[in-house]
Amino acid sequence: MGRAKSLLMLLMVLGFSFATYNLVSMIIDHKAGGLVADGLEVFDPRMMGSGNSNSKFHVALTATDAAYSQWQCRIMYYWYKKVKDMPGSGMGKFTRILHSGRKDQLMDEIPSFVVDPLPEGLDRGYIVLNRPWAFVQWLEKADIDEEYILMAEPDHIFVNPLPNLASRTQPAGYPFFYIKPAENEKIIRKFYPKEKGPVTDVDPIGNSPVIIQKSLLEEIAPTWVNVSLRMKDDPETDKAFGWVLEMYAYAVASALHGVKHILRKDFMLQPPWDLQVGKRFIIHYTYGCDYNLKGQLTYGKIGEWRFDKRSYLMGPPPKNLSLPPPGVPESVVRLVKMVNEATANIPEWDSLNRS
Repeated sequence: MGRAKSLLMLLMVLGFSFATYNLVSMIIDHKAGGLVADGLEVFDPRMMGSGNSNSKFHVALTATDAAYSQWQCRIMYYWYKKVKDMPGSGMGKFTRILHSGRKDQLMDEIPSFVVDPLPEGLDRGYIVLNRPWAFVQWLEKADIDEEYILMAEPDHIFVNPLPNLASRTQPAGYPFFYIKPAENEKIIRKFYPKEKGPVTDVDPIGNSPVIIQKSLLEEIAPTWVNVSLRMKDDPETDKAFGWVLEMYAYAVASALHGVKHILRKDFMLQPPWDLQVGKRFIIHYTYGCDYNLKGQLTYGKIGEWRFDKRSYLMGPPPKNLSLPPPGVPESVVRLVKMVNEATANIPEWDSLNRS
């Protein structure tokens, strides 16, 4: 019965935007007052400014029940608990949105909310397409106390207390160097027509990390589902955007609703490219870190020392990983130390989450 309701909801979401952009235009015309920024570029200091909201935000991430996702979620939740109540933190409650459609063994350890995956075959092997659909279901069905939401990912570690970076009129996002709407204008225009505005309306972001008002995300999320599926269904777009397709879809969906984000480079760092933690808030360990014993990066070649989350697809990394050799950037050393602290303190680390 639950799956049938979810399928009906999905059909309603798809019907909302697939047929025409006219309804979306009406929504934008009605809702966009106060949300549209001035088409500011990434490095405009006004877009790098702080938000001004003191409201708590709910930390939400989407995940599967695979071991690879589970061990990352456990580390992420460990560090959430460590920094949540530190001075300067704006964190509220936490939810792992589990889009496997069934409970798993972490339900008692991590606050979780089970939603349905997309109907079989609809994601075409690109599991990230389940993310926007998971948020639509969660927003529709869950009781969420906070006014704001942080959309996060399992491979995020909170390295400093995170305040609410959003304002009441603008969400806060992280500018990714590889999200380039202007350089992909031909493709972007398939989903964001010229009559909607300049292509610079589309921010160089993904959906994560983003801090956004719950009410605003409720408006954007159905369009995000729709644009994601339309992009995946278009061969040219699918080939051009690849694994970041869903990120572009969120950026386009936001623009369709007249929403510009405050762009915060200090929101996150990504080792090994970002060398220092400094005052940034989240470590995103999506890239492999490969070094020789002289501390020199050997990216693209397996190093004599390495840390890469993809080395642990079937089960968690062992406790007490070896630290990097001398000369490796502080960001990488900090990452490994934080992983080691979490694995040393999380119960049943070696046995609980294995595929």
